[in-house]
Amino acid sequence: MTTSLLLSNPFSSFSHLRRPKRVLSKTTSIFTLAKPIKASNTKFLRNAQFSSKPQRIYRKILAGTSIGETDDKGSSTVAEEVLVGEDSAEFAFAKQKISSWVYFTGILGIVLFVLDVAWIDNSTGFGKVFIDAVSGISESHEVVMLILTLIFATAHSGLASLRDTGEKLIGERAFRVLFAGTSLPLAVSTVVYFINHRYDGMQLWQLQSIPGIHQLVWLSSFISFFFLYPSTFNLLEVAAVDKPKMHLWETGIMRITRHPQMVGQVMWCVAHTVWIGNSVAVAASIGLIGHHLFGVWNGDRRLAIRYGEAFEVVKSRTSVVPFAAILDGRQKLPKDYYKEFIRLPYLSITALTLGAYLAHPLMQAASFRLHW
Repeated sequence: MTTSLLLSNPFSSFSHLRRPKRVLSKTTSIFTLAKPIKASNTKFLRNAQFSSKPQRIYRKILAGTSIGETDDKGSSTVAEEVLVGEDSAEFAFAKQKISSWVYFTGILGIVLFVLDVAWIDNSTGFGKVFIDAVSGISESHEVVMLILTLIFATAHSGLASLRDTGEKLIGERAFRVLFAGTSLPLAVSTVVYFINHRYDGMQLWQLQSIPGIHQLVWLSSFISFFFLYPSTFNLLEVAAVDKPKMHLWETGIMRITRHPQMVGQVMWCVAHTVWIGNSVAVAASIGLIGHHLFGVWNGDRRLAIRYGEAFEVVKSRTSVVPFAAILDGRQKLPKDYYKEFIRLPYLSITALTLGAYLAHPLMQAASFRLHW
């Protein structure tokens, strides 16, 4: 995710299982709509750790069965209307505190300053030393690209896998600082190396002159960012102003795919590989896509540990492959589904993606000056 945010879409030639049973609600359903109930009061939520906002669920009338089980007649007790996860991209101005955003601005400034001094600036930082050390392993830009991606992926996914243990030892905020302080410099190094060497590989194809290919690649890259960032909507958690949480999202883009970050990364990589068309772009795409495919397995594993049966319910009515759960009837889209996207975080993604595209000359010039 961090890598994709910084990569954006550098077009240099432009100046700028088995299928779960579908369950239908019946008038004789054993569920009735009730007030939100606490995790301590139901077997279904015994492993869940929800946010402070109550989730919509259905209280069971039939005692002794948990959601996901069947009754004596073999009828499943899962109701399609149950929302056990969180509403993604929700942003309420009334709930925002000015002091929190002041802290966020201050923390962001400090992080960028430290990153520049300790890593980016060649006279004081270790970024160039790191790149030179990895480049010394091989003269092949493709190999170096893969090694840089592997180092980032190992640190990023490795620390994510240790999140539960780490948060117990040092706390949620401290672990977030450790996570970001490790992942961000490695992501910057990988991005800068890619930008500086993206045309140094063997040219495999050349499609840039084909009419409409730029528009197709640009549109694919633009759409990819709506998949890439559903887990970072709460910037206050990203900066550890608010206590970071592991969320179980269930609305918005999650209805299309349970792993939108992976889908967005694949879209971004395919678009840029088609456009650049050389061996370095292929190597970068193989590394990034491989990392995110591992993240599909690792993410599901971590959510299953954290949320237990709640995650299994979400998993049963979502899919990894985009639109698969919708097409086979496991996911029922609300009539006003479009409203789940008309929210400030999605509007912000639109503005930032367009801004990043227009800022490509600045990004490329800044990367070149580092000589990594």
